This record gives sequence, C-alpha cells and structure tokens, in this order.
Amino acid sequence: MLGFAVVLAALNLRPAVTAAGSVLDEMRETLGATSTWAGALTTMPGLCFALAGSTAPWVAKKIGIGGAVAAALALLTAGLVIRVLDGQLVVLGGTLVATAGIALANVLIPVVVKESFTTRIGLITGLYTGALQAGGALGSAVTPQLDGAFGGWRPGLASWAVLSGVALVVWLVSVRTRPGAPAGAGSPQSTGRSLLRSPLAWIVTLFFGLQACLAYVVMGWLPEVFIDAGVSRGDAGLLLGLISIIGLPVSLVVPPLAGRGGSQSWWIVGLAAFGFAGVVGVMVAPAAAPVLWAVLIGLGMSVFSLALTTIALRARTGGDTARLSGMAQGFGYLLAALVPFLFGLLHDLTGAWTVPFLMLLVLVVVQMVFGFLAGRPRYV
Repeated sequence: MLGFAVVLAALNLRPAVTAAGSVLDEMRETLGATSTWAGALTTMPGLCFALAGSTAPWVAKKIGIGGAVAAALALLTAGLVIRVLDGQLVVLGGTLVATAGIALANVLIPVVVKESFTTRIGLITGLYTGALQAGGALGSAVTPQLDGAFGGWRPGLASWAVLSGVALVVWLVSVRTRPGAPAGAGSPQSTGRSLLRSPLAWIVTLFFGLQACLAYVVMGWLPEVFIDAGVSRGDAGLLLGLISIIGLPVSLVVPPLAGRGGSQSWWIVGLAAFGFAGVVGVMVAPAAAPVLWAVLIGLGMSVFSLALTTIALRARTGGDTARLSGMAQGFGYLLAALVPFLFGLLHDLTGAWTVPFLMLLVLVVVQMVFGFLAGRPRYV
C-alpha cells in the first residue's frame, strides 16, 4: 500500500508544471501577459522548490514524514484550484502554493524510499521517477485535450486537482495502515554532520541543479519553441509528452542497474550526452526532426532518476538522506530557478532562440562533469 501511495504521489509532482507549459501561449493571450511574465511563471517551480524544499526536514521533524507528505499533497491540490480563479497575479500565487507542496514531497519521498524499502532502493526509486515522468507526460499531452473538451485552459488545468486529491486520500490511508512505519514516523536519525562543509554534498547539489536547469527550460519553453517553428499547439504538447514518457522505461531500468554497481558516473554521462545532442537539434533545426529531438532530450532528462539515486546512495542514514535531499533540491532548484527566466529574457533581448540554447548547452556540459563526480561510490 505504501509503495502504491509513493507511486501515486509521484504521478502528481509534474503535471502542475508541464500542464501549464502546454497551454502557455493561450494563457498569455487570454491574460495579456508578456514573455517576461511567462518566464516568471516557468521560473516559479524551481524557485519554490528551492525555498520550500529546504524547509522539508524541519517540517518532517515537527509533524513526521507521513504528515509532512500529506500536507504537501494538500498544498498541491489547493494551489491547482487557486491558480485558475483570476488573472496574472493569482496564476502566479496559485502556482506558488502548488509548487510549495511539490517541493516538500520532492525532498521527503526519497527518505520514505530510503527507510521503508532499504533493500530495494534502486527499484523503488525507478518506479518513483518513472511515475514522475509519466505524470509529466500526461500533463503536457492531455491538458490541451482537456482544454478543448472543457472550453478553456482554466478548467483544463484545474482538472489535475482531482488526481492530486485522490493521491492525498491514498497517502493518508497508507500511513494509517502502517502504524510505527518510517513513513509515519518522526524525523529520521542523522549523523549530525554539517553537509555544508562536505565537498561531495556540494557536488551532488550542483549535479542535481544542473540537470534540473535542462528539465525546467524544456517543460516551460520547448512547446513555444516548436510552435514558433511551425508545429501545431497540439503536436507541441504531444512532443513534450513524448519527452516525459521516454524517461519512463529508462527510469524503470537504469536506476536498478546503476544502483547495483559501485559507480553511476558513466550512466550519468551517457544519458546527458543524448540530451546535449537533442538540444543542438532543436537549436539548429527544430522543425526538421522534432520527434528525434524529443526522444534525445527525453533520454537526456532521464538522468533525473540517477540524480535521485545518487542522493540515496551517497548518504549512510535516513537522516543524512533527508538533509542531503533538502540541500541538493534546495540549492539545486535555486540554481535551476534562474535559468528558465534567463532563457525567456535572452529570447526577448535577441528576438531568437539561438543564444538561449547556447547557454543551455554550456550548462549540459557542466552537468556531465559534476554528474560524473557525483556518481562515484562515496558517502557525505
């Protein structure tokens, strides 16, 4: 039951982001918003993941991990409803609430995996990240269809609150049926060492942040890039969905294999190289082979599953996992939060996509370096 609750919760941690990206052009037109506002909207998830995610260990200490994850899902559900009620500021505010909930769950669910599935970390992490990828795919591919069926982007986006509400109920049931289990317990034990003085913790953090830079630019901006190149809005949403769904089989297969070995370094570099090739393709000729570019970028973004795996494998205890997860996602998403905004700003300043994509390519190369270092078998 707990495993099912983890997967269902994970399924809800990406549609709030990818659903908005798939109808961003319609939102801008309806609200009279600028590219800078759109950049702020696409930056909001990463920024909130950084700020709210850093509080997750403290929240878990106060109300227990099970209660903290339940609170996270409640915030997500509320935010999904709030953000469709009014204009530009309300959209940003509702997105802030929803992504605050996602931030808490992002940090704490890997701790549940570490403590409740000790002998199956790679397998459960693969299922968890596979569900994340599937949720992202559904958000981008289904939302344009919901938009058409319900008569606008507002009911289309609000529909996702139903799924998160179901996840909240299932999570509460799973915690109640496992009294004394790690998912319902208080803050897990920690060695007490400050990770801010650990070079390895900073390497893991930079790796996590750099892979998130690519992910949030893709989720926030790639549909608009394809639309500008002549791809229809529906097809652009499906391409973003393809990017997310590509990560599903990779996330199910690669983490268990990489987790059994001593090092994950070359797995990380190999997946990132696919992403680099896909970004080059979109920069040079987005409409020439959009499906191929989507597949390559999807493979590159699948390195996220290994980013979560390294967080679990580089820590000895559940408490250290919580602190490393909070540090990596707090500082990492703070770095990632800046990039979608800079991407949109550079597009506004240059009137083209080349310069923003060149910036993104540099970040992917740096990600490979820190990912290689993070994948080596050591402990923080």
